[in-house]
Amino acid sequence: MSNRRAARESALKSIYAVEVGSSRTQDVTKNIIKAELKDDTDSIKFAEKLLLVTVDHAHEYDEIIQNHINNWKVNRLATLDKLILRMAISEFLYFEDIPTKVTINEAIELAKDYSTRKSGNFVNGILDAVLNQFKKEGKIKKSGRGLIETS
Repeated sequence: MSNRRAARESALKSIYAVEVGSSRTQDVTKNIIKAELKDDTDSIKFAEKLLLVTVDHAHEYDEIIQNHINNWKVNRLATLDKLILRMAISEFLYFEDIPTKVTINEAIELAKDYSTRKSGNFVNGILDAVLNQFKKEGKIKKSGRGLIETS
């Protein structure tokens, strides 16, 4: 049974290890994702994909984030806030089966649990702006029941 919340937490820890500790993705997959998620193959696959897509597109995502923060630079953001935003952008763009509302809610919860007291509100505001941009640009491609928003 897939536990996406635990998978997101493992992916976040892994992305942090790559970003801050200069660890290799192969090492964090083994030592964090597979160690934490054990025999839950669906969650392991989800966390691995989230890790790889997020790490591979980090610079692209930072440019997107930069466009939505006023009078601030991406490299000055709280590290976990930046990583959570990157993960959420990955879900918006590369995970067609996850509703955007779920992505935003999960990112807010991760920010509340792992970052600063004000991070939940910050992450919510940035992701809302990014999502609006992506919708205008036609970049959100969601398919399946309950995934297509009409507003």
